[in-house]
Amino acid sequence: MSAQGTRETIERVTYTVEEARCLLGLGRASAYEAIRKGEIPVLHIGRRLLVPRKALERLLDGQQGER
Repeated sequence: MSAQGTRETIERVTYTVEEARCLLGLGRASAYEAIRKGEIPVLHIGRRLLVPRKALERLLDGQQGER
C-alpha cells in the first residue's frame, strides 16, 4: 500500500491551523491570536502547530450551548 493510500484510510486526528481556522470561520491573524491566548488548543511538534480534532470538537460543542 502506498503512503497516499494509507493516508486515505486513516482517520485524521489533527488539523493544521489553516484547516482549523477555515472550519471555525476565522481569519489567519484571529486564529493565531486565539492560539496565543489559549482559546484554541494546539500541539507543538517541532515547528508545527497542530489542532487536535477532539479538542476542536469539544470547543465547538461548548460554544453551541451559548447560542
